[in-house]
Amino acid sequence: MIPHTAPPVWPDKRPAPGRFAASIVRNSPELLEDPGAMAEARKCRVALLGLADDTGVVLNHGRAGARAGPHAFRAALARYGTAAPMDEPIDAPAYPRVFDAGDVVIGADIHETHSRVTDAVLALLELGMFPVGVGGGHDLTFPFVRAVARAWGTMKGLYLDAHLDVRAEVGSGMPFRALLAERLVDRVSVWGLDPMVNTPEHLAWFLANGGAVLAGDAAPAPVPGPPAQPASVSLDLDVLDSAHAPGVSALNPCGATPCQVGAWIDAVSRDPAVRCFDIMELNPSHDADGRTARLAAHMFLRFLRGLGERLREGRVGA
Repeated sequence: MIPHTAPPVWPDKRPAPGRFAASIVRNSPELLEDPGAMAEARKCRVALLGLADDTGVVLNHGRAGARAGPHAFRAALARYGTAAPMDEPIDAPAYPRVFDAGDVVIGADIHETHSRVTDAVLALLELGMFPVGVGGGHDLTFPFVRAVARAWGTMKGLYLDAHLDVRAEVGSGMPFRALLAERLVDRVSVWGLDPMVNTPEHLAWFLANGGAVLAGDAAPAPVPGPPAQPASVSLDLDVLDSAHAPGVSALNPCGATPCQVGAWIDAVSRDPAVRCFDIMELNPSHDADGRTARLAAHMFLRFLRGLGERLREGRVGA
């Protein structure tokens, strides 16, 4: 159904009926043979796609382990959240239905993996689904957004990250340089930047090529840029302070709080220009108590809630 993907891996024990995860339709070989299940899958408005690769992290000498991020995310989501938040009417679901497309199968090299990610996202877009990626090295945001830009045209972007990620060399630090250089995105803003871990050369390139740095005390808002221009949003979990998010590829000793990041997720999820969202750099190898994975699940549900509100109100963009 979706090219280059393997079925998603969830915990052996199915989520309790009251959990949101119990409502997720899972991709599998059997799905194609079950008309009823296929009909349910086609009702889904959102597609979850695992980007289970950390080749780019290793190339940039980061902490390996983010390839297991999608598995840890699903395990956390299975135990977290509720299908009906207490302040939402039961007969008006807060969340849109989700189809778990599985994980993109890693290619022979990073470029083949990127190509596969783009193909998989294009297939999801053809089904009319809103793609949400979970990874995985941040380089995978490049092929993820590339597919959306091919469908919607040149985009604007917002990412929450301690790093600029505009390295010229291939690796996890490349996505926003690649997106800007290929004109898939013509303007992009970053919030949460740590000046201690970014070079003047990278900042100069970023500012000269359509980038903008949002102040740390900037009020959460829709993605900057023309309101009608399609937008991408990326959450690198290392924007969070390491006390809250130790399970990342690069620890942040002085990062944002979950409440700060959650407020940004609330704002952008309700923005009708936003066409895709990803949560990146979840590294369960360094997340002994699962707190980072649970935060990722929380931000996913928070984004879904805002997206659901905009879908119910018909604010889905042009």
